[in-house]
Amino acid sequence: MHLHLATDAELNRYLSRRAGERHQGESWLLGDQLLGDSLTQKLAFAKAQGIRFVLLGIPEDIGPRANLGRGGADGGWDAFLSQFANQQCNELTSGDDILLLGHIDTADLQSRCHQLDASNDAQLQQLRHATAELDARVTPVIEAIAAEGLEAIVIGGGHNNALPILAGYRLGLNQPLAAVNLDPHSDFRATEGRHSGNGFAYAAQAGHLCHYHVLGLNELKNNQHSLDSLTEHGFGWHSLQQLWIRREMSLTTALSDITASLNAKQCPVGLELDLDAIAGLASSAETMAGIPLMDAAHIVYALAQSPRCTYLHLAEGAPSCHISGLQAGKRQVGQALSELVFSYLSARRQPLG
Repeated sequence: MHLHLATDAELNRYLSRRAGERHQGESWLLGDQLLGDSLTQKLAFAKAQGIRFVLLGIPEDIGPRANLGRGGADGGWDAFLSQFANQQCNELTSGDDILLLGHIDTADLQSRCHQLDASNDAQLQQLRHATAELDARVTPVIEAIAAEGLEAIVIGGGHNNALPILAGYRLGLNQPLAAVNLDPHSDFRATEGRHSGNGFAYAAQAGHLCHYHVLGLNELKNNQHSLDSLTEHGFGWHSLQQLWIRREMSLTTALSDITASLNAKQCPVGLELDLDAIAGLASSAETMAGIPLMDAAHIVYALAQSPRCTYLHLAEGAPSCHISGLQAGKRQVGQALSELVFSYLSARRQPLG
């Protein structure tokens, strides 16, 4: 299995310790501390220790490049850990129910694809083949997490990873999922070979989705084929322009409508968020015409209150794309990811109706 288990030495590279304080990372259980021979046994051990949430990184940018986009999403996991591991543990929040499992081993794929040029048809196909290889690495890890009844918090990586996450949860839970995606793109492009723009189309084709809704879809950034395909599958959207520009309805009303649809479907729920949705955030397809980070955090919080919520996937954060350079990008993306994860945890730790 292509899974690198987190170690204490690795975590210590991120932690900034301070006397009299306890930080999130200091309270986590780590992947290499788990007892058992198989991943299934290790996760069962974690659950017995009171773990509910599993942090998993997918440090790759192959999927976005296979979608003719920019690289850089391989840096999201590192940026997240550098910030979230150092957030406080206090009476308002704890990290005792979190397992830092580790990350999908992508180094060989990243190395193989590093010099590939997506403008060359043959090399583009190599990128798409590598994305499919990555799918096969992610799915069994997610399946094991799902089968143990744990909630994955997955930090990408490209949005191509929605497919293997949905596939893994479907296998682990033995039923299809409902997914809500905060994203300017529907990621319902043609199934022309795997990339970050067609994960949900492939998931629908494979029967992994019982319901799919895009929140914040940008009317300027989705081709007609994608919209037609969404409609043919009976899936829907609220557009960015509808909610934040024309103000045809409030965000509260839209979230209420989405929640009602999720309740009607009675399926496990996956929350998907592409950081491209957030205005000015360093990401694979950064936009100025996006939503505020605080709205995104509220959306995660509101939807995570569904009692059937099963995972959170945060994709496409690309620190190296920041206009002021990598270090500024790591700080910005890491802080944004931390706020979004905390919003999810805050909702999930409440008594759920």
